[in-house]
Amino acid sequence: MAVREDLAEFLKSRRARVDPQDTGLPPSGLRRVPGLRRSELAHLAGISAEYYQRLEQRRAANPSTDVLDALASALRLNEIETAHLHTLAHPPRVAETGAVTPRPELLRMLDLIDKAPAVVITDLFDVLAANPVANYVFGPMAAENMARALFCDPAARTFYVEWEDVAAATVAQLRRTVGRYPNDPATTALVDELASGSAEFIELWKIGEVEQRSFGRKIIRHPHSGDVTFDYENLELPGDPRQRIVTFVPAAGTELPDYF
Repeated sequence: MAVREDLAEFLKSRRARVDPQDTGLPPSGLRRVPGLRRSELAHLAGISAEYYQRLEQRRAANPSTDVLDALASALRLNEIETAHLHTLAHPPRVAETGAVTPRPELLRMLDLIDKAPAVVITDLFDVLAANPVANYVFGPMAAENMARALFCDPAARTFYVEWEDVAAATVAQLRRTVGRYPNDPATTALVDELASGSAEFIELWKIGEVEQRSFGRKIIRHPHSGDVTFDYENLELPGDPRQRIVTFVPAAGTELPDYF
């Protein structure tokens, strides 16, 4: 499976997602494949069909910001997807390899969060540190890569009540990381490993979604404490964009187990 996504593949996947009837285009008969035709997308974006064809055939380099924004608008991309489009077209000159240990200040912060699970995690879902509550809630998963556990540990399918949603979000976030750090060996190795060990991962990767969840809700089925609903906050760190703190606060009205 191709790990290094490029601009052409992303454009193809997003073009296939758009329903022509939603764009105001006139009916054009039967279609062999879903989504917009190349010529239709080019028309909506205000560029020539020949130039757009060169983009999808990897024969056009360095598309302008205006062209990318026009394509993003025509494809109805959200903010994260638009940023991903620009990143694929113009990869940033940034450090590929993230720090393997969190700063001491972050560890002290985790020590002060004693009422809710909290972890320092990388954009590859490696857990670098966890407070005691997180170790209780997540068990062995708090000591390893959470994406690997999600797809390769059968227990994860019971642990995450909404496993399919968590899996889809995880793949979409990994795709964003691949776009930002295409030459990072650790990124490539993890995606290759997950693809070789999980058919579900491959299917989700093929869909082509990209996102970054800053907050949300997870329902976990703990082996000792039962079902608990958490609202999580995903906080990226300005000191290292490849690390973030994630906190899990029991949702309002949730009946907490004795541990909390």
